[in-house]
Amino acid sequence: MKLWEKSVQVNKDVESYTVGRDQEMDIYLAPYDVLGSMAHITMLESVGLLGKDELSILLAELKTIYKQTVSGDFTIEDGIEDVHSQVELMLTRKLGDTGKKIHSGRSRNDQVLVDLKLFTRDRIHMLVESVSKLIDVLLEQSNKYKDVLMPGYTHLQIAMPSSFGLWFGAYAESLVDDLQLLLAAYKVCNRNPLGSAAGYGSSFPLNRQMTTDLLGFDSMDYNVVYAQMGRGKMERTVAFAIAGIAGTLSKLSYDACMFNSQNFGFIKLPDEYTTGSSIMPHKKNPDVFELTRAKCNKLQALPTDITFIINNLPSGYFRDLQLIKELFIPSFEEMNDCLQMVARMMGEVKINEHILDDPKYLLIFSVEEVNRLVLEGVPFRDAYKQVGLEIENGNFVHDKTVHHTHEGSIGNLCNDHIDILRQQIVDQFEFEKVISAEKKLLGEI
Repeated sequence: MKLWEKSVQVNKDVESYTVGRDQEMDIYLAPYDVLGSMAHITMLESVGLLGKDELSILLAELKTIYKQTVSGDFTIEDGIEDVHSQVELMLTRKLGDTGKKIHSGRSRNDQVLVDLKLFTRDRIHMLVESVSKLIDVLLEQSNKYKDVLMPGYTHLQIAMPSSFGLWFGAYAESLVDDLQLLLAAYKVCNRNPLGSAAGYGSSFPLNRQMTTDLLGFDSMDYNVVYAQMGRGKMERTVAFAIAGIAGTLSKLSYDACMFNSQNFGFIKLPDEYTTGSSIMPHKKNPDVFELTRAKCNKLQALPTDITFIINNLPSGYFRDLQLIKELFIPSFEEMNDCLQMVARMMGEVKINEHILDDPKYLLIFSVEEVNRLVLEGVPFRDAYKQVGLEIENGNFVHDKTVHHTHEGSIGNLCNDHIDILRQQIVDQFEFEKVISAEKKLLGEI
């Protein structure tokens, strides 16, 4: 069954080629397709295109289908082109001609647009929760080990004293910035395209504000041509936000692999989270972090992959856009898996609290000594030269203590401010508004 099919059947090879993996991806969109249909037909009844009795039986049947989609019982049958066709077929089988009325005033173009936006904002909610949990772990570890010093590096040369408080906290704050970008992407996503039809609107007297409110969108994509132009643009925008999170996790994973190696020995991963070698009995490999690094590096390519699909397309719909789903939809689970695994690992990592006992790290305190002399009244350039000569002559000594008090330094991590900033950003998503709208549409409240 194809919504557009008339008297001529498409060649089977062409059909297989054009459908591709679309049915597989559409299973992810099924619950959102039902929600969009429920909002759309509620609006159709309000403008006189459906009767009250018709709306009532359609909503009841769509709620049944929705339960199937969330329980995993929903399938797209052989020969059925997509999720939209499957839902309409199920309604028509059960309700006859009434089931054929749900498509008035919309196209598959705006139908898949709204499906993707509802799916995406739900998955963004999932990512926000996982990022937030990882931030909690990192801040907890930062506070726990705030007084444990470690070497800081520039050019992979020992540079100045750092601390595990700074190291854990730095990644927490990086993720807070990633949430800020994800919030911007969410705001782009959470606008209603329904009613734009094939990209040029409809002669029916649609009430687009009504469907916007019913689905909990912040606003609508007002211009119907732009609503269609947003296909691909929304996905790319969200992909940039995912890539930001992935970039933070990739860097953290590199640090963890390096710091876990015997040459550094700064941290130790739990034995049960490492793997061995087939011929070297001593090996405990950080495969989890290595795979996380690779997965996150792949996710950082997502915006580019989407760009290459949508690049140079003029306004209007093109089938090219279908391929974005194969890249975009799985990316959320991949990113979420990485976030959850890293949170587990970082929560159980063991810290070497005696790194700086090794005399090879003595020279990282040279700046501390320069600053001490400056505080005693020695001009900075003279103090720098004096300490430099002591190092050259092998006479440099230091008690390996630090006295940093400014905001964000070893002695003043500002983790409470990072936590507050995180919460301010999370609150701006206003997920409760969306949850309430969807529950109301489903008759759950």
